[in-house]
Amino acid sequence: MTENTVVIQNSTGLHARPAALLIQKAGSFKSSIKIVKDGREADAKSLLGVMSLAIKGNESITIRAEGEDEAAAIEAMTQFLESHQE
Repeated sequence: MTENTVVIQNSTGLHARPAALLIQKAGSFKSSIKIVKDGREADAKSLLGVMSLAIKGNESITIRAEGEDEAAAIEAMTQFLESHQE
């Protein structure tokens, strides 16, 4: 298992549009990818799961991936979250 903590750069947080883009990115990997916020965990490939975490701008989340492409998944997800400011 690989994980990384990221601060959400988007000032409005992970509302519907960036969450949908994040889910698309997560879906391109074979690994199981989870997002953890305040002790709650959600599947990064599930819009309902990601939205249920109510992630706001400047909050820290942890991304966890487990599987054959976990390192690439963590790198891509981290890069997306750190650069996405829509």
